[in-house]
Amino acid sequence: MSITKEVPSYTEELQELQGNLQKMLPAEALEVFDQDAQALQANYISILKLNRGDAAPDFSLTNAVGEIVKLSDLLQKNKVVLTFYRGTWCPYCNLQLQQYQRALPEIKALGAGLVAISPQTPDESLSMKEKNELQFEVLSDNGNMVARQYTTIFVNGQAPVAAMTSLGIDFNGHYSDDSQELPVPAVFVIEQDGTVLLAQTAGGDYRNRVEVADVLNALS
Repeated sequence: MSITKEVPSYTEELQELQGNLQKMLPAEALEVFDQDAQALQANYISILKLNRGDAAPDFSLTNAVGEIVKLSDLLQKNKVVLTFYRGTWCPYCNLQLQQYQRALPEIKALGAGLVAISPQTPDESLSMKEKNELQFEVLSDNGNMVARQYTTIFVNGQAPVAAMTSLGIDFNGHYSDDSQELPVPAVFVIEQDGTVLLAQTAGGDYRNRVEVADVLNALS
């Protein structure tokens, strides 16, 4: 069964976001980010570490208020939608998580909970949660120890980091280490028995993301 109710379209809202960024950011910074995204798309083809039917690795991570959250505990209650993102500084991550928040009633109606994971500190996870009024778990994966079991990890380039610094963004300040490692954004839907129902990424270009409709269809 497919979801027919209108759901947020990332592709459509991405166009509006990019239009706003062109007005807000210097052209030279945008060019650096564009070149970085294009290089990531070309360099990272085989991204996912899990496929449909695989067993999802269990994990325990700290949430935005310092509590330990375990995947196996969440699965005792319902299915889990697991999304890996980069950080609060990433406008594309903010857009994606905002869309998941808007679709949260539909996700819950289909018997699932939602969890977002990044390598940010708990304080930064709390900032992400408050900034976007998120009503789902936002977990901190220090060192990308969990993420590397699910998706590809890469080192953020010096050019985009320098461009962020020029814009007043302290990239390293969001993380508890200076590895500058980030996960390639990816989404997984996990059945209550731990089986992966959906493993999907939109590729190395972080500007592109998995559509909410794909998640809802997998749940249904």
